[in-house]
Amino acid sequence: MTRIKRGYIARRRRTKMRLFSSTFRGAHSRLTRTMTQQKTRALGSASRDRSRKKRDFRRLWITRINAVIREIKIFHTYSVFIHNLRKSHLLLNRKILAQIAISNPNFLSTISNEINSKVNSLSMISNFLSNFQFRRINLAGKG
Repeated sequence: MTRIKRGYIARRRRTKMRLFSSTFRGAHSRLTRTMTQQKTRALGSASRDRSRKKRDFRRLWITRINAVIREIKIFHTYSVFIHNLRKSHLLLNRKILAQIAISNPNFLSTISNEINSKVNSLSMISNFLSNFQFRRINLAGKG
């Protein structure tokens, strides 16, 4: 059998891998098999942590908002605050609320007063409508 020389293709592939793993420590940057394993692992971790980063930031924002809300004593809990925020149709996301909470807590109390006034007016309107519907049903039943 004749001898087959592999040429430059495998060397080019390994060189590309070496450039990727050149910052790794020890055998992970020198040995081909461990290089490939570490590259696979690194790319998998990067993909996973891109999703994880979004989750971690959301947790951080929620923690900051909750801390300021409890400190100012606007609401008892974060969940009640967010519920009333949604109910009053004030469209502020958690990132903006966290920035407001850190930079200017007094403005957050202004927002909460706005929420309370809107929630109270909405509850008065809903009570009126529910009573009106109830009366209309009773009147329809009598006639």
